[in-house]
Amino acid sequence: MEYVQSLIREVPNFPKKGILFYDITPVLAEPKAFSMLIGYFKNRYKNKKITKVVGIESRGFIFGGALAESLSAGFVPMRKPGKLPYKKVAKEYSLEYGTDKIEMHEDALNSHDRVLLVDDLIATGGTAQAAAALIKEQGATLVECAFVIELNFLKGRDKLFPHEVHSIIKY
Repeated sequence: MEYVQSLIREVPNFPKKGILFYDITPVLAEPKAFSMLIGYFKNRYKNKKITKVVGIESRGFIFGGALAESLSAGFVPMRKPGKLPYKKVAKEYSLEYGTDKIEMHEDALNSHDRVLLVDDLIATGGTAQAAAALIKEQGATLVECAFVIELNFLKGRDKLFPHEVHSIIKY
């Protein structure tokens, strides 16, 4: 994974001053690197009987969709408000200043589903925590939360306890 990590671009002061943004677009532009990531995740989850992969908007869609296909599982998009056309369930979560929420279709998951939650990066964990809660509220089993990048110093994984968390690259 050193190759993949070498492609991640650090962009200071984005999206606002004082934030160091980890840009994965160079990884996505390199077929070998993207394939390595999907292959790594596929190998980790191929025997876990995953029925649905939930991807958090927006970069979680990229990894989640490809991974769902490779695991022969369904893909469920977890979206920002107002983006889904059918009946939705939602979960609000706290931001540094204020709140936000995520939504999914009310019929996307059920009690028979074994779910893998996927996103490109976990920082403070607020969005992933809300997504995990929404998955559980639908009666599905959350097998694990998977991330390409984890910012350890922000302790986002603590918000996901007792759920299993796995990340490939840690800063």
